[in-house]
Amino acid sequence: MGYRYFICDVFTDEKFSGNQLAVFPEAQGLSEWQMQHIAKEFNFSETTFVFPSEFGHTRKVRIYTPNTEVPFAGHPNIGTAFALAQSGEFGNIGQGLQVVFEEKAGLVPVKIQRKPTGDIWCELSAPEPLSIGASVSISLVASVLSLDELEILTSIHPPQVASVGLPFLFVEISSVTSLLKAQIDVGKLEFLVAKAGVSYIHLYCRNVENFDIKARMFAPLDGVFEDPATGSANCALIGLLSQYGSPDNSNENWTISQGAEIGRPSVLYGRTQKQDGKVIGVWIGGNSVLVSEGILKI
Repeated sequence: MGYRYFICDVFTDEKFSGNQLAVFPEAQGLSEWQMQHIAKEFNFSETTFVFPSEFGHTRKVRIYTPNTEVPFAGHPNIGTAFALAQSGEFGNIGQGLQVVFEEKAGLVPVKIQRKPTGDIWCELSAPEPLSIGASVSISLVASVLSLDELEILTSIHPPQVASVGLPFLFVEISSVTSLLKAQIDVGKLEFLVAKAGVSYIHLYCRNVENFDIKARMFAPLDGVFEDPATGSANCALIGLLSQYGSPDNSNENWTISQGAEIGRPSVLYGRTQKQDGKVIGVWIGGNSVLVSEGILKI
């Protein structure tokens, strides 16, 4: 039996950059074992499998890294919406439409628009409110990142766990030089996981070149040593920064660079809304491009 798939690059408007994604638009009949092995075979950061809705929304979507299933991720939602729209699954986009994906983290609304250039733009709304978790000692984080403790900033927040559907440890780095030289010590990362309960580490600097944020994300224990563009992480990050640093009753826009260090430059566009001292909305969006399509024989 054959299963159709698309490969697209997400958070970019150029092929061979951004974050790669494989999308299976009609995954009915695939077992969890098969989906996990297919994701391992493609070996992208994530692969998505699309099913008919179970609860009356647009589609059900399951997301796999090479090693595990995850409840939510950013570029898989953006890329899946793009691939389905590009292939005509949603009919005429017209002035734009919104789809809702059913995922383990909850419902993920995605707005789809066609730009005057013909490009398809997608923006997701986080499936969960911002939650802020445990902080981690600077000394432990520095040892995991192979950095000096002075290269980690804590003026806005300490190394901190936060989530809008998938938890990450966020660490602000003092300079681009330090950001670029960071290297994950996997043995010490396992110790950090035991302490903090999270294995995804998102590093960032603020106000670099023409970007509000320059970021890197590491998840080696999930088979993703470094991710070119992490929508779920950057969604939580801008929520965290807005919670701690944005004026009350404000709407902010964020432009984020990721992936250039591994030859996959990506640009993510975020929005946050803060009201009565609390972040009440977080969105992340960007362009995607179709690279190829084919049939996987099972």
